[in-house]
Amino acid sequence: MAASIAQFCVKFLPKRLQLMHQQTSCWLWRRGRGKITHTHFSSSSSLNQPKQLKHVINYQRTRAEVARALRKKQNFLHHEMVDKHRASPLQSGTEQVSEEKGEGAPREYRYVMPEFLPNPDFQYRDKVLEKMERRDMLRRRAVIDIPEFYVGSIMAVTVSDPYSSGKTNRFVGICIDRGGRGLKAYFVLRNVVDGLGVEVMYEMYNPTVHSIQVLRLEKRLDDQLYYLRNAPLEHSTFSFDMQPVTLPRDVPVPVNTTKVKLNPKPWEYRWERFNLKGIEPLPLTPKMEKGIKEHAKPWEDYDLMLKYRQTVNEDEERSIMAEVYQENTRIDAGRKSSRAVLRRKK
Repeated sequence: MAASIAQFCVKFLPKRLQLMHQQTSCWLWRRGRGKITHTHFSSSSSLNQPKQLKHVINYQRTRAEVARALRKKQNFLHHEMVDKHRASPLQSGTEQVSEEKGEGAPREYRYVMPEFLPNPDFQYRDKVLEKMERRDMLRRRAVIDIPEFYVGSIMAVTVSDPYSSGKTNRFVGICIDRGGRGLKAYFVLRNVVDGLGVEVMYEMYNPTVHSIQVLRLEKRLDDQLYYLRNAPLEHSTFSFDMQPVTLPRDVPVPVNTTKVKLNPKPWEYRWERFNLKGIEPLPLTPKMEKGIKEHAKPWEDYDLMLKYRQTVNEDEERSIMAEVYQENTRIDAGRKSSRAVLRRKK
């Protein structure tokens, strides 16, 4: 293309422009395989035989240097974010904040409402979003009473159902799992209906939930009870007319130490590979023992960094729980005053 343009200039342009063309040069950038070469054209040299200069740029090397520089910058930013996360919690000076707001929350409060704690992975943290979610969760708790419960508690949940005769549906079951953070908190109930195991997952802060009632407050030895799927149905059967059992205020939550005997294989999971305390010892075959050794991770008990990545900063946790505790105290006081007013009117 450049050669044809040069020929056109020499043949058809006036002599004055031809002289200017002789004094100047036409540069053609020809991109080779991994290299860029400069090709020089002039009227004195043959246009069909370009002369390559000695100056050659290694394009691949340039790309590698740029990528290396970007990688160094990313590593620097990553380490800077980690140091910042370790050095500064959400609110610095937690003790001063707790003194201004009043008495802090009890130590066991984080186990009562674990959904208020943020994600320990700082890459998925958003302070503004967490603050807004906590505010919405507290507003929802002011509308309905979400009691204290744990995995293993017997609960009754009433939700709105447009296809039901009374427009509501009530389900009773044992809590086999609880998880999620923020507005995505959930829990799973299990019961046996007509000889068939039924599990229902509820979103704790869903507006369709009318009421959550704890019929029997207790804990189990494991954090999840999914092994009840492979256990006799008697361990998952509860009456829908079950009456609530009240506990005194100062009595600690009882722990149910019942150990479940699993049905014979096949199982849904390889339960022998999990460190479960709520099941009876299983008869192990040599193949099962080999699988346990292959999938065992005994070093996790001594991995301090793993525990650090799975937990929230202690000062940050204390400040969040103090805020939630004081707001819940205010909500409970408002409910008591409203009940007293209703009694006076009656």
